[in-house]
Amino acid sequence: MSTLVLDNGAYFAKIGYSHEKVSVIPNCQFRSKTSRLKTFTANQLDEIKDPSGLFYILPFQKGYLVNWDVQRKVWDHLFGKEMFKVDFADTSIVITEPYFTFSSIQESMNEILFEEYQFQSVLRINAGSLSAHRYFHENNAELCCIVVDSGFSSTHIVPHCRGRKMKEGICRINVGGKLLTNHLKEIISYRLKGEDNTVMREYVLPDFSSIKKGFCKPREEMNFTGKYKTGEQILRLTNERFAVPEMLFHPSDIGIQEMGIPEALVNSINNMPEEMQPHFYKNIVLTGGNALFPGYRDRVYKEVRALAPVEYQVSVALPQNPVCYPWEGGKLLAENPDFEEMVVTREDYEENGHYVCEEKFDI
Repeated sequence: MSTLVLDNGAYFAKIGYSHEKVSVIPNCQFRSKTSRLKTFTANQLDEIKDPSGLFYILPFQKGYLVNWDVQRKVWDHLFGKEMFKVDFADTSIVITEPYFTFSSIQESMNEILFEEYQFQSVLRINAGSLSAHRYFHENNAELCCIVVDSGFSSTHIVPHCRGRKMKEGICRINVGGKLLTNHLKEIISYRLKGEDNTVMREYVLPDFSSIKKGFCKPREEMNFTGKYKTGEQILRLTNERFAVPEMLFHPSDIGIQEMGIPEALVNSINNMPEEMQPHFYKNIVLTGGNALFPGYRDRVYKEVRALAPVEYQVSVALPQNPVCYPWEGGKLLAENPDFEEMVVTREDYEENGHYVCEEKFDI
C-alpha cells in the first residue's frame, strides 16, 4: 500500500508519495475577472499567458480551512489523472491541519477523506509534529525541541518532548506572510532617492509578457536617472526592505499588540517544567516560508540569547528547505514501523465514526 503525504498549507500544498519527491503547488483557485465561469486550479496557473486579469480564492482564512468548495477542487486536481493518479482503495494519506482546529472542520475533513475520496487509512497531524519527527530522526540523542513555524497566515511556536507536543506551551502569533505582503502594499511609496542611499533596490514588476516573475536588479544595473527601458515597471524599495520583515519580531510596530517571535519563544519555554528548559533552548527549529528571509536565523538566535538565562546554551537550527521540512517528516513517519498503529482505517471509521479519530489523533 502506498502512502501519500500532503502538507496542506494555507498558501502552498506540499504533496508527494512517501517514496517519491515533493511537489510544491499553490493551494488555491484562480478565476478570471472578465469571464467569472472560467477557473484554474493550483498549478494550472502556469498555462495562462496573462495572469494579470485573475483573482484568486484561498480555502484558508486566518489559518483555518473554511472554504471546502475550493479545497475540494484543489484536492480533486491533485489526486486526479493530471497529477498524482491516486488509487484511493490502496492508498494511505498523511495530512496536516492547523493547531486547535474547530471540531466541525475536523469532522468535515474526516467525512471528505473517508466518505468522498475513500482513502484506505488516514493520519491527521499538525505540521509542527512532522517537523519535530524529522528533527528527532536527525538528532536522536535529543528528547526535546521547540518548532517555530512561520507561514502564510500566522506563526506557531510549539514545544515537543519525546515525540509529543506540550499543549501548555503552544503559542500563536497572528503575523504571517499574508500580513507582511499586505503591509508592504500599504507602505510602498515612490520616493526617489539618489545613489548615496545604499539600501535602495529596484524591483522590476512582472508584466506577464516578457517578464513572468518579478526580480531585484543588482545594484550595478540600477538606473538613477529616472529613465527606464520602455515598458519596464520599477518599484523602488528603501527601508521597506527591512521594515516589513521586522513585523515578525515587533508586531507592535503596526499596532498588533502581540509578542514577537523571540519573546514568544522564551515565554513558551518558561511555561515548561524548569528541568526541561535548557533542552528547549538548545533545540530551536525554524520552519515555514518566512524562515527564508536572509539573516532570519541569526536574528532569532541573537534576540533569544539576550533574553535567555546566561547559563543556558542557545542553538537555533534552520533546515536547508524550511518550507518542505514538515513534508519530509511525514515521509519519514510513513516509513516508520509503528505507522500502522497511528492511522485510522476506513473500517475503523465506518464502525466508530468521528469518535475514533478524536481518540487517535493528537491534534
